[in-house]
Amino acid sequence: MEQPFAINIGRQIGSGGKSVGEALARRLGVKLYDKELINLAAQESGLCPEIFEQADEKQSHNRLATLLGYLRAPFAGDGDTTANVLSGAALFKIQSDVIREVAAREPAIFVGRCADYILRDHPRSLNIFLTADDPDRVARICGRTGCTEAEARQTMAHGDARRADYYNYYSMRTWGAAATYDLCANTSVLGIEATAELILRFAARKLDLKTDL
Repeated sequence: MEQPFAINIGRQIGSGGKSVGEALARRLGVKLYDKELINLAAQESGLCPEIFEQADEKQSHNRLATLLGYLRAPFAGDGDTTANVLSGAALFKIQSDVIREVAAREPAIFVGRCADYILRDHPRSLNIFLTADDPDRVARICGRTGCTEAEARQTMAHGDARRADYYNYYSMRTWGAAATYDLCANTSVLGIEATAELILRFAARKLDLKTDL
């Protein structure tokens, strides 16, 4: 039986990364996992989704709590959940296990959440990082949230910093650095659909996918 493939997408805030992932999922006939991972992790652990949402792509700042979180993670479903989840580390471990389980059973697109690092030993994974020009990012954020340009730029700065801290902390790699990924692309150059097509062509070679391209 052929090993399922995994396409992992890292992205700047406002780059359209999720939209590209959705286009890929439609073209390939597979599921996209983004916020859905929070619900799956909650079901797996018995914890409420709000706990995962609070720690979603946010760095744990306490190294001791991180170590203890990993050690106590197997027991996260029993008793006092506040005591068990000492930092984001236990939640990261639970979510990592969910990502590995999904990737082992079905082909899938994963958006964010260190999926490329978590699946670093997966034999058929493709790691993508998406950026966009600042004006396009601002327009996308304003269109989605109704905020001002200044607020959008603040969202970009804070959101990217948060994602970088989270990724660098748990992976010991550098978020957004070209050497970390198989393919980096600027969605402002081609647009959402054409960027998805570019990734499909790349994936067809790297993952030996049978596509209509």
